[in-house]
Amino acid sequence: MNTQRVLQTLDQQISALAAAIEPVGHTPTPQARFDSKLFRTHGTRLRDYLAEVRQNQQQLADAVAEERTAQVAFLAERLVAQIAALQRELATQRLRKATVRPARDGQEDIYHRLAQHQDFERRLLAMVRDRESLLGRQESLAQQRKVQQELAALEGRLQRCREALARIERTIERKERGF
Repeated sequence: MNTQRVLQTLDQQISALAAAIEPVGHTPTPQARFDSKLFRTHGTRLRDYLAEVRQNQQQLADAVAEERTAQVAFLAERLVAQIAALQRELATQRLRKATVRPARDGQEDIYHRLAQHQDFERRLLAMVRDRESLLGRQESLAQQRKVQQELAALEGRLQRCREALARIERTIERKERGF
């Protein structure tokens, strides 16, 4: 597949993504949704992230025109990851709306947070195992480094998740003791 066709395909995917984001892109969320390594944007609206995708698309087109192959490879990989992340976020919008409901009391909310963090921990552990197995299959040193960096980031997230779980469990324990 030639470069122009790849750029054209990316353009079509970004246009479709923009159309999907349009109805919900202005709605702010309580916090940023994406890892800072994936997006430089720290906004709380999907349209902010879409703007960064479009900027990266332009940079990719410029790099292709100037035949900077290393930058083309990097930008293309980043752009594909950003598009996939936004598509996943859009796919979960309905689920987020369905799970966001007012708690009857603080007790229900804390147990919901506990279950949520336990699910996060389970998924992070699965991602760590996946990256560890991927690391053993990498042939080049550059690929190994990349997977090692991803693994380190995941392990950091897992550690923070476990710390949050411990805090939630202590809160539950205090509430159950009546403090």
